[in-house]
Amino acid sequence: MRVSELVAATGVPLASVKFYLREGLLMPGAATSATRAEYGDEHIRRLRLIKSLTSLGLPVAKVRVIIEAIDAPTGALFDSLGTALSALPPYPDGAAEDPGDEDALPVDYPRARAALGCLGQTYTPTYPAVAQLEHALETLEQIGIPMSEEKLRAYGRHVRGIAEADLAEMPTDSPRAAIEYAVLGTVCYEPVIAAMWRLAHQDLAARTLTDVTRGPAEEE
Repeated sequence: MRVSELVAATGVPLASVKFYLREGLLMPGAATSATRAEYGDEHIRRLRLIKSLTSLGLPVAKVRVIIEAIDAPTGALFDSLGTALSALPPYPDGAAEDPGDEDALPVDYPRARAALGCLGQTYTPTYPAVAQLEHALETLEQIGIPMSEEKLRAYGRHVRGIAEADLAEMPTDSPRAAIEYAVLGTVCYEPVIAAMWRLAHQDLAARTLTDVTRGPAEEE
C-alpha cells in the first residue's frame, strides 16, 4: 500500500508518519521509485503500537526504548520484557531510568520489599514497578489507611491470577511477538482492570449498602 493508504488504515497523520520514519521508529517501506515506497501489514502494526504509546504521552525517547527492545531483543526474554515495560509510565521519583544500568546506585524500597516478601514474590529494586509500589504504599500510610497484610494477600492473590491469565496467552513463537504483546497488553488492559474494579465496587455497594444509606424518613 502507498503511504496515503497507510495513513487511512491507521488514522496516523501523514506528518507523524514521516516523523516516525525519520526517527527510525517506523521501518522504511520497500522503495518502488525515488519518491515512493510500498508499505504492508507490519507497518500498520507498528504504527498502531506507536499510536497507543504516544496516546499515553510517552516521549520519543521512551517509545524508542520499547521499539528497540521489540526489534532487537538482547539476552534473556525476561530482561528484554523488563526493559520494554520499564519505559511505560508512571515514572515515580527515585525509579531507575535504566533497569540494566550497572553503575546506578542501589536503592532499597523497604515497603515494597516487605510486601513482596509477604507474597513470596521476586524483589528486584531496579525494576520500576517496585518504586511505583513503594510510592503507593507510602501514600496510603500518609493518608492514614495503610495496606493491611490481609488486604495485601487478597490483592496479591487476585492480581497474580490476572498475571497468570495474561502470560498464558503470550505468544511464544518469537521474543519480538512476546514483547509487543506484553507492552500492548499493559497499555490497553490496565484501564480495563481499573474500570472493572470500580464497577465491582459499585455492584457490591448497591447490593449491600442500600439499607445502610437510607435516611430515617425513608425508613418510615
